[in-house]
This record gives sequence, structure tokens and C-alpha cells, in this order.
Amino acid sequence: MSPMTFSKMHGAGNDFVVLDLRGGVAPPDAALCRALADRHLGVGCDQILTIEAPRSHGAVASYRIWNADGSSSQQCGNGARCVAAWLVRDGAAVEGASDDGAFVLDSPVGAHAVTRLADGRYEVAMGVPEFVPGRIPLHGFDTAQPDYTLDLDGIGPVAFGAVSMGNPHALVLVDDVDSADVVGLGARLQSHAAFPQSVNVGFAQIQSRGRIRLRVYERGVGETLACGSGACAAAAVLIRRGLVDRAVAVALPGGELRISWPSDDAQVAMAGPAAFVFEGEWQA
Repeated sequence: MSPMTFSKMHGAGNDFVVLDLRGGVAPPDAALCRALADRHLGVGCDQILTIEAPRSHGAVASYRIWNADGSSSQQCGNGARCVAAWLVRDGAAVEGASDDGAFVLDSPVGAHAVTRLADGRYEVAMGVPEFVPGRIPLHGFDTAQPDYTLDLDGIGPVAFGAVSMGNPHALVLVDDVDSADVVGLGARLQSHAAFPQSVNVGFAQIQSRGRIRLRVYERGVGETLACGSGACAAAAVLIRRGLVDRAVAVALPGGELRISWPSDDAQVAMAGPAAFVFEGEWQA
């Protein structure tokens, strides 16, 4: 096989291997994803992003997301910003942008408006949060609630909020994210039967009405330095509870994202950085 070119990128420390498949190249299988993601024997990343032909009218491209374990994912906010930056550098986004520089990307769950901000960050419209349990999906509950409780063997009752941002999220409110049992409790919630598609588990500490700290244990990856959809989910859950303002800074281990949700029926907007690390060739 010919060498496969790739870009290594990250958004607030959430890192990716980006592959351009617009020429008809087959998407990576699970084994290749695991090999690329391996931090000792491969390139090393949380997820693989594949850039492909657009699926909707007016979009400049589409992208798909593959976790480090080879499973697919429906949404990735940090990945969306990295894809946007990659397409701007490539020229495709510039050619397909409107007069104000905005353009549209197709993710696995829909179309997303992207705006390149003056400071080099990107803002992505991430969709309207879905709180209905069956749409998350969260089994065992008929109606949306501010918080839910599951009894975990060996731990006891655990309270959390739940929402879908195109992928399922649970949010646990903690006093201190540094001492939170992110790996232990995150893995237990992910494997619980109440989440038939598993779940991304966030641990949030409220510092003020305009700022929270967050750590996220992601499906198919483990804890990451940042999770864009997780930041959106955390903000949406806490805004809905009236605990933070509708525009909030989310401080993650790898950096800070700005999340705004103007109204309950509006899309959540996420703004943050996207960085190129290096270019390379994968020798198959």
C-alpha cells in the first residue's frame, strides 16, 4: 500500500489524526484506528478524523470520527474545530464560505455552521441539546429530569444530569474536579445498562456563574484533556438548572472553551482553538 498522509492536530489538548478521504480512499478499519492511536507504536491520538465529500447542500465537506479503540463516534466538538482549521488551510472552506467567512460542515449527526473568529479560534454551532431520556438514550426514566440517580454496586446512589449533544453525556457535579474519581466512576457509568450506547461522563466544578472546571471520561478513549461536546453538555445541564449563566467559560485540563446557549430552543455555540502539530506519512 502507498504511504498514507496525515495531519496531527489538537483542540485544547484533545488530539487527532486527520485523514483526507475526499479522493475516494477507504475509511480506516478498527485495527488501523487502534494502530494510529497507539501512543507508543503509532502516531498517538484520542480520535481519528476523516475528511470526506459533503453530504448536504452548501456544506464544504463532511467528517467522521473514530475513537482510539476503533469504534465510531457521532460528535466531537474539538474535532469539528480542527476539521474547520484543516479545511481553511486547504482552501476548501475559503472557497465555500459566505461573505462573512462562515461555512458549513457535515458531521455524522447533521450540519454545523462554523465561524472563524478574529483571534484564530473557531466557533461551531453544535445543535440543540436533547434532554428526553429516550433520545439520549437513557433507559429506565420516562421524562426529562433535572437530575437522575443510579445505584451503583459498591458505590451507592450517584446523581447526575443527562443530555445528548448528538452523543450521550452524563454530568456529575463535584466540589473539586482534581479529587473526583473520574476513571472509576466514569467507567462504571459507561458500562451501566441504563446507557445502552455507553456515555461520555463529565465531572463539573462550578467556580462562578460564568466559569466551570470540567474533566471528561470519553467513550472508547478514557479521560481526555478536553471534550468539546462534553463542555457543551455540561453548560447545557447547568444552565437548565439555573446554576450558571447562558454564556460560560469551561476550563478543561488542556485549555478553555467558551460555550453559549442563548435560549432553550437555540443551538449551543462552542468557541475554542484548533492547532496543527505536525504532518506525516503512515507506512502501512
